[in-house]
Amino acid sequence: MTEVNFETLWGGIPYPAFVFNTVNGFVTCNSAAEAFSETSVKQLRQQNLVDYVGEGSVMQNVVDQARDGSGSVVLHGVEIGWTDIPPRMNDLHASSLQDGNVLLLLHPRGLAEKMDRSLTHRSAARSVAGMAAMLAHEIRNPLAGINGAAQLLAMSISEDDQELTTLIQDEIRRIGRLVERVEQFGDLRTTEREPINIHDILDRAKRAAKVGFAEHVRFTEEFDPSLPPVSGDADQLSQVFQNLLKNAAEAAPKVGGVIALKTAFRPGVRLQMPGQKSESLPLEVTITDNGAGIPLDLINDIFDPFVSSKAAGTGLGLSMVSKIISEHGGVVECVSKPGKTKFKVLLPIWRARDKD
Repeated sequence: MTEVNFETLWGGIPYPAFVFNTVNGFVTCNSAAEAFSETSVKQLRQQNLVDYVGEGSVMQNVVDQARDGSGSVVLHGVEIGWTDIPPRMNDLHASSLQDGNVLLLLHPRGLAEKMDRSLTHRSAARSVAGMAAMLAHEIRNPLAGINGAAQLLAMSISEDDQELTTLIQDEIRRIGRLVERVEQFGDLRTTEREPINIHDILDRAKRAAKVGFAEHVRFTEEFDPSLPPVSGDADQLSQVFQNLLKNAAEAAPKVGGVIALKTAFRPGVRLQMPGQKSESLPLEVTITDNGAGIPLDLINDIFDPFVSSKAAGTGLGLSMVSKIISEHGGVVECVSKPGKTKFKVLLPIWRARDKD
């Protein structure tokens, strides 16, 4: 009879799993729980549950009920706060173990919902594609006429009035760039996948940022050198991370701005796709800045087309990010509070059949 390796089984649980002792001190947890709490199991063992969730929290009550009743307690749709990490919706399942210990499983509710939103962005792209074709034809031609007229006008007016024709031409160029970005968003060509070293992509994006829009920012890196190749399109992924770095750099303070880049392997994360197929998304890339944060009334809609927290923003940059990552079979999500905004990208690894 084959012996079961329980350590492998424990580590392979895709959801955060904690074990608490009789006074709700941490006994152990799996790697998904470390990622959830942004704390190592070694640090957790020195703390108590109330240090992270507060006295009288729902999580503490569930653990206590399971211990006192010597059974299992299940709660659905509970919003869990964890020290300074923004609250997240979870299902809780607590079961009593031997000697008064309790196993607590957290089932995050957000990933499937975020994937649904990503797929919605694909549909939005199809709508925008039709609008882009209309814009290109119906707007570019009159813009060219207006631009030509402005140039002719500039030749026959006084220097005092030149500022007005310059303003007209600047606005024409701005509208032209907006049309180009809308056309880009509506590009529905199939993504060509190949094995890609994600660290090469991140390094290229960081170097480009440091000599331009992020020259005032200090970068920190925490990379997992053992990551397998990502399955994707190098140019499109470069566009994604350059866009995320640009947003982070613009949010970071001019003095003391920091952007943290991190990669990790998260085994067990799988996503159900249309057609009864599932996609494994073990590759995690996070980009964190220390800016002012995203307004609370926008955080749930920042990946939607034409939604922007910037006064002069078009609202297409993060929509493009979501669209590209969705087409790669991945997910992008964001958590934000004053002083810390984190974008997390989950991606599939390269498999030989991806080229088929």
